[in-house]
Formats: sequence, C-alpha cells, structure tokens
Amino acid sequence: MTTASGNHPHPANPRHHDPPPVARLTIAPHTDTVRRIDGVWWPHSADLLTELPELLTALPFDWPRITHATVNGATWPALPAHILVAGHVVRLRRTTGRPGPDTLCLVSPGNGRWDLLIIPPDTPEPEAVRMMAEMARTGELTPA
Repeated sequence: MTTASGNHPHPANPRHHDPPPVARLTIAPHTDTVRRIDGVWWPHSADLLTELPELLTALPFDWPRITHATVNGATWPALPAHILVAGHVVRLRRTTGRPGPDTLCLVSPGNGRWDLLIIPPDTPEPEAVRMMAEMARTGELTPA
C-alpha cells in the first residue's frame, strides 16, 4: 500500500496571532548592599491582570515562585483577590496611601521580597529607557 507523503491539510485562512509584548524589566545588579528598589518595570498598560503574568514569567530563573503581589499607586484599577499565573495562585493587593512613586512588591514566603519601581506605561520611551539602563548599570536611579 502506498501513502502520499507531504500532503498535510492546511486551513484555508490560517490566523497568525501577534506574540504578546515582552515584559520590560530591569533588575538591579546583585550586590551585598541592601537597597529599597530591586529593579524597574515598565508595563505596556495599566491592566495588571494582563501585565502581571507577563512580568512573572520574565523574572530571573533563580527567583523563587511569587505568591503575593502588592501594587502601590492610584494607576491600577480595583483588583480581584487573586489571579492564576502559570498554574499557581498569586494573591493581589493594591494600596494607595503610601507616599512616593508607584511600586510593585513581590513576595515569596520564606524566600524574600522584591520591590520594583513602576515606570508609568505612558512614559516617553527615551525617559523609560534611560531609567532602565541606569538601574541595570548602577542599581540606583538618578534624577533626570
């Protein structure tokens, strides 16, 4: 019996979806110095339910599983109590009373806490890129 090889059915109109945007994240270089901000994150939008899973998958491989995330700032709309990310639950919280810039606190119980400065999504690209480069180079942010 002979079979035709290479004849695979193809849909008439294959749909190609754009890949999701890549998380824009810079982690401060590792040092023994304790710092208040561990990195900067420049989300594409103020939709944390879309942005957070993207961010968590972009974290360094040696970071433990994040189970809690708290955003500080009025940019973020109301959030559910938790979200499922890559098969595990991440508890969410939003605060607005803390002074200072918008931040995201990521927690892994028994492993640590990491605080990321949030660059507002509508920040002009040159300014955001400068901030991210400064964090990558020095681990600190300097005024513009």
